[in-house]
Amino acid sequence: MFITLEGPEGSGKTSQVPLLAAYLQQEGYEVVVTREPGGTAVSDQIRDVLMNLKNVSIVPRTEILLFLAARAQHVEGLIRPALKEGKLVLCDRFGDSTLAYQGFGHKTDLDTLRYLLNYATGGLKPDLTLLLDIPVEMGLERKRKNDSEWNRLDAYEEAFHKRVRAGYLELAKLEPHRWQVIDASQDREHVQEAMRQAVMARLK
Repeated sequence: MFITLEGPEGSGKTSQVPLLAAYLQQEGYEVVVTREPGGTAVSDQIRDVLMNLKNVSIVPRTEILLFLAARAQHVEGLIRPALKEGKLVLCDRFGDSTLAYQGFGHKTDLDTLRYLLNYATGGLKPDLTLLLDIPVEMGLERKRKNDSEWNRLDAYEEAFHKRVRAGYLELAKLEPHRWQVIDASQDREHVQEAMRQAVMARLK
């Protein structure tokens, strides 16, 4: 099974993934944990370019193509092989991030992005997507408290991040069978419990 976590900045995905993976391993599942952009040596190099605050000159079209290039390598180099081996893949962000950030955030045509996404992933889609939803102001404040994680995308204007959050919620409405929306403004323990319940319900 392929499970992805999505959400606006500061939603807590990155800190929740290891906890969820450990729980699933205790339940007897073989879990592969990965992230985007990244997951392979080539994809990690592209991530360094995308996230570096020095690269503010990157235009949206370049940003889209870099994310897609990293994703294509990630899918073929790690995700598909793990799924073929029967492992549970838990990924921090995937294709829906492109629709939310580059589509809704940068106002890029969604049909064009969906076509490019399908090409980059070879048609691979998650079986379950957990959306950790949080108000933009709260999420960005969380990020600001952790300076080591502040990157080029975090530095976009607040209006951009509000479009991203609205985009995520719209995507979840379009595919309710795949998405599970979780209130990430709760404390970490409640969010983790909600995530576990959503995943185990789908696995059973």
